[in-house]
Amino acid sequence: MVAEIILNSNAKELNRVFDYNIPETMAYKATIGSRVFVQFGNRKELEEGFIINIKDESEFKLKDIQKIVNENGISEEKVELAKLMARRYFCNVSECIKLMLPPGTTTKIIENRVKEKNENFVSIVNEILVQNDIEENKFKSAKQLRILKFLLDNGETNLADLLLFTDTTRDAVKSLEKKKYVVIEQKQVERNPFLHKVEKKTSKLKFTDEQQYAYDKISFAMDKNKYGEYLIYGVTGSGKTEIYLQLIENALRNNKTSIMLVPEISLTPQTVDRFIARFGEENIAVLHSKLSIGERFDQWNKIKNGQAKIVIGARSAIFAPIKDLGIIIIDEEHTSSYKQENHPRYNAKDIAILRSKYHKCPVVMGSATPSLESFARAGNKVYKLLVLSKRPSSSTMPNVEIIDMKEEVKKGNFILSDTLKCKIKEKLDRKEQSIILLNRRGYSSIISCRECGYTEKCPKCDVTYTYHKTSNNLKCHYCGTAKVPSKVCPKCGSKLRDFGLGTEKLEEELNKLFKARIVRMDVDTTSKKGEHQKIIDDFGEHKYDILIGTQMIAKGLDFPLVTLVGVVSVESSLMAPDFRASENTFQLLSQVAGRAGRSTSKGEVIIQTYNPDHYSIMLAKNHDYLKFYKEEMSIRKMLKYPPYYYLALVSISSRDYEGGFKEANKIGNYLRSKLGNSIILGPTTSSAFKINNIYHYQIIIKYQKEDNLISTLNFIIDMYKNNNKIDVEVDFNPIRI
Repeated sequence: MVAEIILNSNAKELNRVFDYNIPETMAYKATIGSRVFVQFGNRKELEEGFIINIKDESEFKLKDIQKIVNENGISEEKVELAKLMARRYFCNVSECIKLMLPPGTTTKIIENRVKEKNENFVSIVNEILVQNDIEENKFKSAKQLRILKFLLDNGETNLADLLLFTDTTRDAVKSLEKKKYVVIEQKQVERNPFLHKVEKKTSKLKFTDEQQYAYDKISFAMDKNKYGEYLIYGVTGSGKTEIYLQLIENALRNNKTSIMLVPEISLTPQTVDRFIARFGEENIAVLHSKLSIGERFDQWNKIKNGQAKIVIGARSAIFAPIKDLGIIIIDEEHTSSYKQENHPRYNAKDIAILRSKYHKCPVVMGSATPSLESFARAGNKVYKLLVLSKRPSSSTMPNVEIIDMKEEVKKGNFILSDTLKCKIKEKLDRKEQSIILLNRRGYSSIISCRECGYTEKCPKCDVTYTYHKTSNNLKCHYCGTAKVPSKVCPKCGSKLRDFGLGTEKLEEELNKLFKARIVRMDVDTTSKKGEHQKIIDDFGEHKYDILIGTQMIAKGLDFPLVTLVGVVSVESSLMAPDFRASENTFQLLSQVAGRAGRSTSKGEVIIQTYNPDHYSIMLAKNHDYLKFYKEEMSIRKMLKYPPYYYLALVSISSRDYEGGFKEANKIGNYLRSKLGNSIILGPTTSSAFKINNIYHYQIIIKYQKEDNLISTLNFIIDMYKNNNKIDVEVDFNPIRI
């Protein structure tokens, strides 16, 4: 017997199968998806790979497989999925397989081990210092380098896990501790992510006629083991979650499993709470990046062993090793976070459709503001559209008021309008809660000199630093570089000042104006494990009166006491250099407005803007998705953008400014010569042109039907795969261009 094996390598030239003989003593273990170790070429160490096919014979003289480990392999379904993804996303099969492996097993086979209550944890002291020293090749020890890279990718890690996953020694970690690169601390741990949960059993709610119709349509397909794509378009608070819960209950009755995807880690705690309250902890597994690797590994095994029937998680949970799949649900389907922006550039919605087809079960997408592409597919009968037009309880849609900040500035109100300040005080007096959205973290967006115009910029990225007052440093949000801000201009000696507005400055302003309990929720306040959960729980228990946050607070959260939502500025979203700017703005405003008045009290929304007449803002005020859809579709049609045209983004990057530009022009000319039915735009510089001393160029391909597209792009990638000066990548249906 002969195994066709894909090596676990990112090298483009190794993205093909290699034949190996299966020894008779291993034949019983060899299956498609098995993890194997083989000798490759003249390398002394064994190479890891995966069996993707088994056949009777080969035309080559073969080496034997040295070891087969089935415990950490993948299923035949996943093998086919990985091959399809590799073709679709222009990447190696092994890169796709890695997404489907148990967490923490991409570098070394691991076994289950005895859990301890007190364990040592290792974390990096200064990430920026470590990144800089790695770039400058200061680490001569391969073991120490593996440790640091692992910690940069995964954050604080249990010492035993770290040694196991990196195949290193305690001495290597101790050496890094002596050099003050890492710190080792003993902590009490529990690898059950549900330990903090208190189950309050809930029963299913009575459906409205619209909910019942939607449930009946989807459950009929489930009962018949029939694949189908469904889009639930329901206004905020219309009861989509209750439909999801009862569909999953139907799957459990039929001994089927379910996957429930949410777009943000911040939404996972509330979703998990609701599901535990309905189904109990024993039936549920949760997968997201804020769990420790040990927790993720245990949750993965809980799914693989059939203990968990319901998987809840963010994008990567779509690869869970679940069997007997009965339904996949994608909540807030419009959200861009379902698309991975580095290799492999998959979209979880596409993977969900592929898995649903394989398992012959429905895939359900839900949103109050569906993406234009999804709603257009529903209009073309590709998706089955199910509409929830009203809230089922006594609550009604909130009143929305738009404040023209041009007029407020004349009165000296640069951050909060008189109306918003008055409404916040009113809610505080009534013991109600408020949510204030500002989609920009940090204290201020620019440190600049008023006299000569000098601006503090990141030297590696050529973008302005963002000032963070709590840590008193300037941060680059592209490469992570940080520095202490200068007090005087290095050019003219004048005093430097901060301009712009971030969540930190907004929090400071609110603390000045009100005697209120205020909490901020953004990337900076939720970087540590458990912070998302703590903020959401505390706010839900009314330990805080006002929640300030970025877009992570805009969708999915449900707080009965929230009766006011304020949007401080929508300009950063509306003015972004992106053809989806208006759509993103409408979705953001509609979603955050939906957080208000979800109980019996009437909700109010205040939107502050310098563009009060923009159609996306006016239509969000009226909760009029259908009119927005028609307006935006007419613009997309005229400009030849999705959903009327497909997009492919060709990205060219290089450390050499001139060399990158020259090769980008070559690629652009070649594409024009080969793709006669497409519109080729560029090359141009990318919106973030210089990142970490690497220059980025891009070419946009607009097409409807182009037979030569895949072969042409594959040719370009092959031409540059061995070029260490130019990197070329392709992204189909990119989220940002």
